[in-house]
Amino acid sequence: MNIGIYIYENAEVLDFSGPFEVFSTASRFLKNKDKFNVFLVSEENKAIQARGGFSVYPKYSFADCPTLDVLIVVGGVHQKELKKQNVISWIKHKSENAQYTASVCTGAFLLAKAKVIKKQKVTTHWEDIKDLRKQFPKLEVIENVRWVEQKNIITSAGISAGIDMSLYLVSKIKNKKLAYKTAKQMDFDWKENK
Repeated sequence: MNIGIYIYENAEVLDFSGPFEVFSTASRFLKNKDKFNVFLVSEENKAIQARGGFSVYPKYSFADCPTLDVLIVVGGVHQKELKKQNVISWIKHKSENAQYTASVCTGAFLLAKAKVIKKQKVTTHWEDIKDLRKQFPKLEVIENVRWVEQKNIITSAGISAGIDMSLYLVSKIKNKKLAYKTAKQMDFDWKENK
């Protein structure tokens, strides 16, 4: 499965590195044909300066990104991204063809702008709940949860919650045993939604 994680300037580092680690760690326990092909995607084929000056080079750009089975849109300083019509169109297009679409933190704003999420239950970082409600009043924004699932769309709360959500995706795509094995390998206390 192709797991594409969309990143951009000032993206939150753990928003993309956490899910990346989950899927790459899970792959260690899978046979070659079953492994996840997880990678970073950005608008252009150049290095991205994430939060805190963390520099990362994505594997793909919009121009050469393969078909995605899972699209993950991360958060960070997302306001400029909301104004880029090509970014919003790309997210919408990739989401339409993906088996699952997910967001971490303020990535939910980008999904909402792309009309991937319109009226459903969603969540985001606790600090951005009020703004998400104000900017997209038709959404039912849920507080105090690690992630929210609505059909094939999953939104997670802030930063580290993306790891919990990604482990949940592993459990959905493969099985819960693999998700727990992955969490143990990562020495991570998986917080399942109850």
